[in-house]
Amino acid sequence: MPMSRNPPAKTVPLPGSYPTAARLLVVDDEPQIREFIARALTAAGYAIDFAGSGKEGLSHATAGDYDLVILDLVMPDMDGREILTRLRHDRPDQAVLVLSCLADVTTKVDCLELGAQDYLTKPFSLAELLARVRVRLRDDGHPLNEVVKAGELVLDFGRLEANIGHGPVPLTRLEFLLLRELIDHAGQSVPKGQLLATVWGYDFDPGSNVVDVCIRRLRSKLGFDLIKTVRGEGYQLTA
Repeated sequence: MPMSRNPPAKTVPLPGSYPTAARLLVVDDEPQIREFIARALTAAGYAIDFAGSGKEGLSHATAGDYDLVILDLVMPDMDGREILTRLRHDRPDQAVLVLSCLADVTTKVDCLELGAQDYLTKPFSLAELLARVRVRLRDDGHPLNEVVKAGELVLDFGRLEANIGHGPVPLTRLEFLLLRELIDHAGQSVPKGQLLATVWGYDFDPGSNVVDVCIRRLRSKLGFDLIKTVRGEGYQLTA
């Protein structure tokens, strides 16, 4: 689609809710999809910015301060996976929900490994989109200055960082939530289904490997021995 047909990004706040409302960026080259999402999210009280191309979306996402980016993968000027790669480098803590017509498992896993927190396939229901947005934006219920320790592991809620004795390591929001759940049950085996329900916050496919992907990323950042696989049961923090 020619760039001239893409409307400029704009904010559509619900009266009385902006600027305290969560700010979301919707990156999609289909005007009908943008309009469809806008009606639902503005009615729910969110302030929405739009980008009609991949390059425009990347520019706004890296320069702005968004609570969540909703990202289409298939756009004519830039693949959504390239946007994810650049965002992980420039803004590693940016929460991203991928919204795509691509439903194959390989693409989903690739996006999660590239830093996306969630993946929703088109066509989708507005009710499910809203539920997933609320999960991504939910209040963690911990003071921003709280620091939690489990053995040698230190988890900093304000900075979204973990330290295992070798200096602070930045985590994505999803990695942080999963590690916090393991800390809350330190010394115990936490079933995969419990991690799905608590960290992802909705009825996720029990056959999904999103937990395994996230665990693998945490191990690569903090050391393989930090999280033990308890065969047939789940995962256990060993710190």
